[in-house]
Amino acid sequence: MKVYHEFPPVFDENSEILLLGSIPSVKSREEGFYYMHPKNRFWKVLESVFQEEILDKKEFCLKHHIALWDTCASCEIRASSDASIKKIVPNDLSMILKKAKIKQIFTTGKKAHEIYQKYLYPIYKKEDICLSSTSPANAKKSLEDLIQEYKVLLNYIKK
Repeated sequence: MKVYHEFPPVFDENSEILLLGSIPSVKSREEGFYYMHPKNRFWKVLESVFQEEILDKKEFCLKHHIALWDTCASCEIRASSDASIKKIVPNDLSMILKKAKIKQIFTTGKKAHEIYQKYLYPIYKKEDICLSSTSPANAKKSLEDLIQEYKVLLNYIKK
């Protein structure tokens, strides 16, 4: 099924890191925001890394200088399966990279990394750091494993 990314990136001029997924899940598309599947551990991981309860996700990201978006503007995908993604049209990152002072780009999962490397790195020439997916499909990584891995974000954000 052809899917279009229907909501804007989260960022402002103070954003210092950019976290890129692949394309929003079915649940995220329904809710109009990132990482909204109830079993996705993304927000729990960030709460632990930043030691702060998240009451408003967008406000939290901006407060901590985090930009959020995805690598795909559109693609064909079955349900929310990254493995099924094909016919990719990549997102244009230039609006974020021109306005914000992004120190580091992170991709959240192997598929986002693969898409970034194939379509976006050749344009922007900014290396990404591939973090493990927080999706429930990545059952081999415990919540604690993810928290430890995502602490690298703190190295790129002013306190």
